[in-house]
Amino acid sequence: MKYHLPLITAAAVSLLSACNQNDEPEVVGGPADPMAQQLANAAPVELPPSVKVSHQYRCKDNSLLFVDFLSDDKTVNLRTEKDGSPTKLVASEPGKPFTAEGYSVEGTGKQITATLPGKSALSCKA
Repeated sequence: MKYHLPLITAAAVSLLSACNQNDEPEVVGGPADPMAQQLANAAPVELPPSVKVSHQYRCKDNSLLFVDFLSDDKTVNLRTEKDGSPTKLVASEPGKPFTAEGYSVEGTGKQITATLPGKSALSCKA
């Protein structure tokens, strides 16, 4: 019984090794990709900017603003509540005020000036 199992295994391996003597891989052709040409000519994909720094600001009227400055230096996400939905503000070029939908944020770092819809400009500190 000790010698039967290795002999059976050796016989099975030798039989299976003779099955495919073709050295080239077998390639199964599928349908051609209908978008291959469009994908080859497509413009490269640009990833969205990541969050560079986030600050929580206390303004002169005692309100809180939550601002995420993004890595492209031209975009911020402004929230008036900690878990609120962000408003995307964009600057025309780095260093200019971020504006959108009646909102405006000027400055970066520890002090900003923010204008919210229906309110005058507020000085805010981190």
